[in-house]
Amino acid sequence: MATVKQIEANRLNALKSTGPKTPEGKAVTKLNALRHGLRARTVVLPAEKSEDFHQLCNDLEAEWQPQSRTEQFYVEQMAVSQWKLTRVEVAEKSLLEQEFSAKSQIPLVDKLWQCQHRLERSYARAQRDLERLQNSRRHPAPQPEKPAPAPQPAAAAPRVMSAAATGPQLVPNLRPAGRAVKPSEGSTGAPAASPASPDLVDVARRGVIR
Repeated sequence: MATVKQIEANRLNALKSTGPKTPEGKAVTKLNALRHGLRARTVVLPAEKSEDFHQLCNDLEAEWQPQSRTEQFYVEQMAVSQWKLTRVEVAEKSLLEQEFSAKSQIPLVDKLWQCQHRLERSYARAQRDLERLQNSRRHPAPQPEKPAPAPQPAAAAPRVMSAAATGPQLVPNLRPAGRAVKPSEGSTGAPAASPASPDLVDVARRGVIR
């Protein structure tokens, strides 16, 4: 039985271990969670060989070279789907070798074929997603360049018009039509204008009444 000092020494030694440091060592332990974890214990049945499943994981890892946890997930999904596909084929062979009536065999074989199609789609979907992820990592999309800001038009200075530029202004005559201008109302003492003709006076009055 280990003493208290030995247990403490083992704990200190375990804290010093940081896992593999070389690229080769890290590559070997990438899929350890799948090979030796809970998922591996549920995928590999007691009658199956775990060494064969480990070899399948190694082959897929060497082929696809996952560089991130997401890429490792897709490789794991491919390994699990392929492993179960092999199991379905073995079960189909065993079922057909047994002496069952066609009425009993056909429904069982049909269920096996449905399961086989689902596993094939799962494998193909994981492979497609893995390829897309690796392509985006190797060939990242170029970032769009920001357009240069458009030059702002300069504000026009307000134009000031002088009296000389605008010319003399016309002042409307507000006196009633036909009224003679008295000499005292003139600004320059000029003689008053002659009274308007009766026809023009009549037209002006009719317009005022309306």
